[in-house]
Amino acid sequence: MDVVVPWRELEALIEPFYPKAGNGRQPVGLSIMLRVYFLQQWFNLSDPGAEDALYESPVLRRFAGVDLAAPQHPTRPRFFASAVCWSSTNCAAKFWTR
Repeated sequence: MDVVVPWRELEALIEPFYPKAGNGRQPVGLSIMLRVYFLQQWFNLSDPGAEDALYESPVLRRFAGVDLAAPQHPTRPRFFASAVCWSSTNCAAKFWTR
């Protein structure tokens, strides 16, 4: 999927809306969150389902860049709010029609 999906371009589109460090917990990296979001779409996973899949599958962890030794924080809802905002502005449609 690294060859097919333009990760850097997608991250550049989302980055202005992604939570910044400073207020509260340190947010999970944008790259990880974007890849987990794609896994959820591809495999029809809920938030808890994605978490379970990442614990169970080393392949999915490697794809998402998740290290289970590092602490994970529940910042997903803020990311998804940003993703909804991003998709509602029709950025996704503009991006994919280029």
